[in-house]
Amino acid sequence: MKSIGGFYYVRSGAKEFECKARGSFRKKGSSPVVGDRVVFSVPDDDGYCAIEEILPRKNKLLRPALCNIDALVIVCSTVDPLPNFQVIDKMTAAAVNNRMEPVIVVSKNDIKNGDEVARIYRSAGFEVFQCAPEDREETARLLAFLQGKVTAFIGNSGVGKSTLLNSLFPTLSLRTGQISEKLGRGRHTTRVVELFALEGCYVADTPGFSTVDLQRYEIIDKNELQYCFPEFEPYLGQCQFTSCAHVCEKGCAVLEALREGSIEPSRHDSYVAMYNEVKDIKHWQLK
Repeated sequence: MKSIGGFYYVRSGAKEFECKARGSFRKKGSSPVVGDRVVFSVPDDDGYCAIEEILPRKNKLLRPALCNIDALVIVCSTVDPLPNFQVIDKMTAAAVNNRMEPVIVVSKNDIKNGDEVARIYRSAGFEVFQCAPEDREETARLLAFLQGKVTAFIGNSGVGKSTLLNSLFPTLSLRTGQISEKLGRGRHTTRVVELFALEGCYVADTPGFSTVDLQRYEIIDKNELQYCFPEFEPYLGQCQFTSCAHVCEKGCAVLEALREGSIEPSRHDSYVAMYNEVKDIKHWQLK
């Protein structure tokens, strides 16, 4: 559920146990992270339980350090800060690449209407929620979606992750911060990655960030990147050239769909930017 200073807090049933990890994990270069399912022993002479085994993971993020996530809830705001589509698209791609369902939450709809942002991501095939403090119906719909899942809330600082979680789960009482006008982004109000057991689901709140930390650590192979944009899928394999990168090639089915309006320009712009970042990276370098 949480790790602080070499101690791991493991939930079993309705109880939480303070544990240490066996030294063998460090020797193997692997340590437990939030979201891990583990086997642990009863307390030793010092009164601590010991994590004996880390069960197989279905996915893992390096930063924030999380694993076994069902859905990555990407929060963006309509204003202050304005939505950065390239940042959002890098997060959705990283989620797809890690076998997590990307979900978009557009916050601050009470300040500025977020229909256009929602339209872009619904057309890409993602589940989208438009939340505002007084919109109880949409909040209830999001809460229903979270049931039975392990989810992580992520997004740039200041978009309102902690405020949103507090509205979903009033007993949570996460600290919230105000936007720094000088910096144009929120203060980092969340310091520790922690998993919360809440009303039929597990939810992680993650340290806010203003740069693309997730994509910095989750580099996607250039050949796999096309599969991380679900709206490209109907056109893959239909290009004139089998090695088509869907950037500027002749006879590209993805570019034709873009011209016809079936693919959003901002989404393709993000794809091209991401492709150019990784096109010269070899597969062995990623490993």
